[in-house]
Amino acid sequence: MERNRRDRDGGVLTAVAELFDLPADIVAGLPRLEMVGGRQLYLEHHTGLLAYTERQIDANTAAGVLRIRGERLTLLAMTAGELRIGGRIDSLEWVRAEPC
Repeated sequence: MERNRRDRDGGVLTAVAELFDLPADIVAGLPRLEMVGGRQLYLEHHTGLLAYTERQIDANTAAGVLRIRGERLTLLAMTAGELRIGGRIDSLEWVRAEPC
């Protein structure tokens, strides 16, 4: 039964996206990343920061934790749903929760 609900919801999201001519990932609330070279990262649809240092920032999203590593990382701007990070960005990694 759970599977049928997910299939139906996926169909609804797709229908809404098509009806309003919107990308399906935006309708589903999935994170959107945009990088400008290796110096700036723009993240939409985050749900908060879990860690913040000059070398690592962990941002929580609906798709999991996005780990940003680099040097001299700073928060240039942050709102409830958007995040802009500056500095030298060396890597991005999706971190999965460890099973107990």
